[in-house]
Amino acid sequence: MSRQHIEPVTPANPTQTDPARQLVIVGCSAEKTATREPLPALELYDGGCVPPLRARLGRLPRLRARVRFLSAQHGLITADTPLHTYDRPLDAARAAELRPPVWARLRAQLRETGMPTDILVIAEPLYLVLIADLLAAPERPRVHWIPDHAHGWPHAAAVLDRWKW
Repeated sequence: MSRQHIEPVTPANPTQTDPARQLVIVGCSAEKTATREPLPALELYDGGCVPPLRARLGRLPRLRARVRFLSAQHGLITADTPLHTYDRPLDAARAAELRPPVWARLRAQLRETGMPTDILVIAEPLYLVLIADLLAAPERPRVHWIPDHAHGWPHAAAVLDRWKW
C-alpha cells in the first residue's frame, strides 16, 4: 500500500493564503441562541470561542466556507448549516456512534476540496474521537489543537493570524 505525501504549499504571495489549504473544526457549544427559526451554525452557537470566531470570519464567505462544527446532535456540519436550538451533550457513547458518519461526510468533502495542509481544531478532547479517522490518515494535515474551547481563543487567533485569516 502506498502512502500519499502532501507537500506543504507556499503561497506565491505570502500576504495572501489560499483558504482551501486550511480548515477550522470547532466543537459545538452548550450555549446557543434561543430561536424558533433555524439559524446557521455559526450564528446559533454562542459559547466558548464561537463569538470571536464569528466576529472574525462571519462576514468573509471564503473563510466561513472553511469552518466546520462537530455537533453532538448533528455530527459534522458547516458554518451555514441551519439548526434549531438543541441540548445534547457529547458523551463517549455518542462520540463512538458519530465517528463513522462524521468521517464519511468529512472524507466526501475532502474529495471535493482536497486535503488541507493545516487544520485548526478547537474542541475538548472527547470531540477528537469524532475525527480520529482523519487524525490517523497517512495523508493527514498538520493539526493545531486548542483543547480549551472556553478560554483558548488567543491561541486559536494566533494560528489564524499565521494563516493570514
